[in-house]
Amino acid sequence: MLKIGIIGGSGIYNIQGIVIKDRKKIITPFGDPSDYYVIGEHFDKEIIFLPRHGLRHHFPPHKINYRANIWGFKELGVERILSISAVGGINPVLRPGMFVVPDQIIDMTKRRESTFYEGEEVVHIDFTEPFCTELRSAILKAGEESGIELQKLSTYVCVDGPRLETKAEIRIFMNMGIDIVGMTAIPEANLAREAEICFAIISVVTNYAAGITGEKLTTTEVMKVMNGSTKKLESIIKQVLLFIPDSRGCACKYALKDARM
Repeated sequence: MLKIGIIGGSGIYNIQGIVIKDRKKIITPFGDPSDYYVIGEHFDKEIIFLPRHGLRHHFPPHKINYRANIWGFKELGVERILSISAVGGINPVLRPGMFVVPDQIIDMTKRRESTFYEGEEVVHIDFTEPFCTELRSAILKAGEESGIELQKLSTYVCVDGPRLETKAEIRIFMNMGIDIVGMTAIPEANLAREAEICFAIISVVTNYAAGITGEKLTTTEVMKVMNGSTKKLESIIKQVLLFIPDSRGCACKYALKDARM
């Protein structure tokens, strides 16, 4: 059975309509993942769900054990991961409530464990295309089928947090051509690539980034938009599951080929 992982972000802790079969605790060489992996079924696919911040939302972005999370998916046999995240909109056309499927990413994090290879083995993965093109295609088709507008060809910048950004930082990001800002896509994306797992993101714009409107940013605003987007997210996720092919035709499964020194 095809196994698909889903990482739930702020406000996304389960998906209605998916039959839950089991919950598994995984022990990894890198410590404990954020929570139990919830295992369910949707048609002929096994869905493995993990709340990124824990069910109690007690792990801030800079404290998430990203390596353990991705390692756990790999151990459970997952070949694709769909990540859901809340982001701030830098590009003024991206309004709160809009969905974005980024195709590029810029890493502005400073203190995160971002590789599985810290011993004698040296690995340099190709990250020219940081998100799986095949999985992104399935998401975009699902958007068309669901009648949900998805913004594509967008650049995501990942910062450490947990504080929100200054307006000067956002101004720099805007001048760099960046569209959205978030705190979790790195190192999820590159760790998934090292694990040879397909990875793509559906980002929900929950607020305009600092300085865009001049208003104070609040977590209340973020959660309000995420909660209001839940049904649309669940709808598109279930559509994505229908469009994911049984066999992988992308390069993700060969990511370590020619990557080792």
